[in-house]
Amino acid sequence: MAVFNAIEVKNKCVEWIRDFFEESGKGCNAIVGISGGKDSSIVAALCVEALGKDRVMGVLMPNGEQSDISYSYFLCGNLGIKFVTVPIEDAVNGVLNAMKENMDISDQTLINLPARIRMSTLYAVSQSMNGRVANTCNLSEDWVGYSTRYGDAAGDFSPLSNLTVTEIKQIGRVLGLPDDLIDKVPSDGLCGKTDEDNLGFTYDALDRYIRTGEIEDGEVKKRIDTMHEKNLFKLQLMPSFHL
Repeated sequence: MAVFNAIEVKNKCVEWIRDFFEESGKGCNAIVGISGGKDSSIVAALCVEALGKDRVMGVLMPNGEQSDISYSYFLCGNLGIKFVTVPIEDAVNGVLNAMKENMDISDQTLINLPARIRMSTLYAVSQSMNGRVANTCNLSEDWVGYSTRYGDAAGDFSPLSNLTVTEIKQIGRVLGLPDDLIDKVPSDGLCGKTDEDNLGFTYDALDRYIRTGEIEDGEVKKRIDTMHEKNLFKLQLMPSFHL
């Protein structure tokens, strides 16, 4: 496997973002949902380098009290970008309360609804601010379906979807982002567990398997393969009937 050249890939990604906006959104702004984690931080930084900070807007969308929201404020300040805070708790509770009158609500609904309302919020901001919505998913998460369809998996352009977590972190360092943002342990913000706790394996093991096919633990390989196969539909176009 070729050595990953973070500087070269970063430069190519920046140019790709410029080309996308030139062709599909000339004069538009990049709208980025800011969680304070590595993915949204690096996407925002790439957009700033590609378009300039005046054409990048961060959107913070806490669902009630968000214990780590200080990272989001830190990122926006570090990049010098405009941002708006749009709390989503009332919207989430409004939908859930209406549903409770007619059905039992599944645990998966409780997990995925906030992500889908956040994406609706991003598109609302985007339409009001002449924008294009950035997707912040990465290859590692997409590979095993660790995203919400029509939630964080949506967007108008996706800088990181062909890059692993390991590679993205290298790009973050090339961009000069603070280590606190790059190395912040990712979590779902709901159950108190980290992403790796929920997945049942580390991103290091997953990334190595994706790029080389090498993995020592047979049970982990089986788990990754099963998750990949079950979640491929999230990466495919909606099936449609053809005459």
